[in-house]
Amino acid sequence: MLNEFKNFIAKGNVMDLAVGIIIGAAFTAIVGSLVSDLINPVIGLILGGVDFTNMFIVLKGNVPDGVGLQAARDAGAAVFAYGAFITAVINFLIIAFVVFLLVKAVNRLKDTAIRKAPAAPAAPAGPTELEVLIQIRDQLAKS
Repeated sequence: MLNEFKNFIAKGNVMDLAVGIIIGAAFTAIVGSLVSDLINPVIGLILGGVDFTNMFIVLKGNVPDGVGLQAARDAGAAVFAYGAFITAVINFLIIAFVVFLLVKAVNRLKDTAIRKAPAAPAAPAGPTELEVLIQIRDQLAKS
């Protein structure tokens, strides 16, 4: 059982998956910062400073007007936080687009590297079977 587990872990696919998850986690932080720190403020500016995250409807409980979503949740109110959902959808679309652009760029680099890779030198052409047989015949004729 232990040997089977070692063989499973040692397979290339498992190691590739582990590396992919680690890099994905690091990349998530970068893309998250890109979305929240750079893109969302621009979208908010274009939409006139609208912040979707604090858009909600109070379903049950008393919440004073003008408080944010977190304050309403802290007050124990049941809220329908449609703004947070809209923000999550926008973030997903932006992240998916950034990942698409990244994959497209990596594929372009791979294609360029493949095209620029020098062709492997061809092995020298050896004699054909017929030529070898003729040489053997000629050698036998000389003997």
